[in-house]
Amino acid sequence: MTESPVVLITGAAHRLGAATARHLHQRGWRVIVHYRSRQQQAEDLVAALNRQRAESAIALAADLSQPAEVDRLARQAVAHWGRLDGLVNNASVFYPTPTASATGDDWDTLLHTNLRAPFLLVQGCLPALQRASGGIVNLIDIYHQRPLADHPLYCASKSGLATLTRAWAKDLAPAVRVNGVSPGAILWPESGIEADQAHQQAILDKTPLGRTGTPEDIAGAVAFLLCDAPFITGQILAVDGGRSLNM
Repeated sequence: MTESPVVLITGAAHRLGAATARHLHQRGWRVIVHYRSRQQQAEDLVAALNRQRAESAIALAADLSQPAEVDRLARQAVAHWGRLDGLVNNASVFYPTPTASATGDDWDTLLHTNLRAPFLLVQGCLPALQRASGGIVNLIDIYHQRPLADHPLYCASKSGLATLTRAWAKDLAPAVRVNGVSPGAILWPESGIEADQAHQQAILDKTPLGRTGTPEDIAGAVAFLLCDAPFITGQILAVDGGRSLNM
C-alpha cells in the first residue's frame, strides 16, 4: 500500500493556510500545520483532521524570522513521517512601511519572514523533496508586479519570492517542481489600508468578476499545482478575479 504524501504548510493555523491544509487533507495528504503564535487554532485544526483520518496531521511551531527556528522546523517536518512531498510557503507578514518612517526592525520582520524563511525552508527540506520528486508552491501576491502604495518592504519581499520561484524552477529541476500562486482580493487584511471599506470597494470596482474570491479558490490552485500539474513549473498563477488586468 502506497503511503500518503506529506506536505508542510507554513502559517496554516488560519485563513488561507488552514483552507489549504483542509483541502490537501481531503485529497489524501498528511499535513504538517506550521504556526507561530496561534497554537490553539493550529491544535484545533489538527485535531479535526485527525478525527477524519487518524495520525494524518501534526502541528509544529516556529518563528520564521529566526533562522535557527526555521532550520528546526525543516528537520522536524522531514523527520516526523520520514518523507516530504510538498512545501507550501504560505506564511507572511503584511503591514504598511512608508519609506520615510520604515525602520530596520520593519525590514527584518518583513524580509526575514516573507523572503528569507522560504529560502531557508527550501534549503532544509530539499533532500527530502528531491527524493520524493516533490513540489513547492509559494504564495506570492498580485502586488509583486505593481506595488501597493506605502508597502515597499512587503512588495519587495513578494517580488523577491516571485524571482526565487522562477530561479528554483530552473535550479531544482527535474526532481522538484516550483510554482507560485498570487491571490487577489480573497480575505481582507484585518488592519491597514485594505481594511478600509471604501478602498475595498475601489478594488472590487476594478475586478472583472466583481467580487472577492474564497480561501478555497487559493487552496484549489495550490492543490492543482502540487497534485495535478506534473508538466508545470516556474509559473505564478494569479487567482484574483481578473484584478491584475486593471492595476
